[in-house]
Amino acid sequence: MSTPSSPSPSCITSWSISEDSLRRYVSHASESCIQELLSASDSSREIGDDGWKVLAFENGVEISKRRSGPLHAVRSRWLLQSVSPQQFITVANAIDAAKQWDSDLVEAKYIKDLGENLSIVHLKFGDASKPLFKKREFVVYERRETMDDGTLVVAVASLPKEITAGLLPKKSNSIRGLLLQSGWVVEKLQDDSCIVTYVVQLDPAGWLPRFFVNRHNTKLVMIIENLKKLVQGCPTSEAICEDN
Repeated sequence: MSTPSSPSPSCITSWSISEDSLRRYVSHASESCIQELLSASDSSREIGDDGWKVLAFENGVEISKRRSGPLHAVRSRWLLQSVSPQQFITVANAIDAAKQWDSDLVEAKYIKDLGENLSIVHLKFGDASKPLFKKREFVVYERRETMDDGTLVVAVASLPKEITAGLLPKKSNSIRGLLLQSGWVVEKLQDDSCIVTYVVQLDPAGWLPRFFVNRHNTKLVMIIENLKKLVQGCPTSEAICEDN
């Protein structure tokens, strides 16, 4: 069975929304995403009790999946030695992740800042991208929060298509996919190391078989090793490498 095709641009209602209303909406939606991410990172639960099924444990990375509607949410968890949360969080963002998903990322930019820790991001992939991303674009929010215990959370998810149609009209030759509740939780350990949990649930839209999408979603969470290399290439823990 395939994922349903995207409606044509003329079939999508465009909502004109003020920046204040957009900020309130994203703040509310991202709070739900943050709670889902914190729940996914809770290591105190018994394996299987939270609906996550461990698929593999490779090179120190635990890969799990959980059914969420027709598509799976996929999670990776990894202990990063000698990498602090402040170091890793510099590359835990929508743009650096998208660069690792597919090298044919033709556009990646912050299109609106809604606050100090709240932004809207546009990601666009080209004709040479892998089938999961070919000619696809995503308009997502990105919210960064530090919890009371020092845990760092980055929540990323698509805005509703009605809002994005008014904010950034879709070009006729592209398919606008959906990134459902996704993001990172970075927990500090005593020895200046951290545990990173990364959750992805992506719906590329268009006519791609669900089994194909679910299989490739699993591969998306394997980018932590590459992000760690980016961290190690940065000169300080507070600086983001300029070429990222």
